[in-house]
Amino acid sequence: MLKIRLKRLGAKKAPTYRVIVINSTTKREGLPIQELGHYNPKTKVMKLDKVSALDWIKKGAQPTETVKYLINNCNDDGTLNYQKKETVKLSKKAQAKAAAEAEAKAKAEEEARLAAEAAAAEASAEAPAEESKEA
Repeated sequence: MLKIRLKRLGAKKAPTYRVIVINSTTKREGLPIQELGHYNPKTKVMKLDKVSALDWIKKGAQPTETVKYLINNCNDDGTLNYQKKETVKLSKKAQAKAAAEAEAKAKAEEEARLAAEAAAAEASAEAPAEESKEA
């Protein structure tokens, strides 16, 4: 079975990868059938022959999860369309603090709503009493 996967290159702690088509039983640095492009995860620079990659997939080659992500987020010219995640990861303390603040805010809103309802009920109770005095 053919795989589309990454072949690691580069120095220690400075990886770069080539996107290759290779037999699934061949070792990672083995001789590829075809090289489709390259990817540097540190700088998010990528150059990929997307047409060839999709053609290999049509022929039955199975992309790995990482390569599938790269193909899906690749522009037509072969560059990576990288979007930085906007969600900020919080520590457990910060998550607990945010949950407590949200709970306190919800409780305050509930109390304000109940007070408004009580004031409205009190006002409606006074209105019929005034009408009966006038009559």
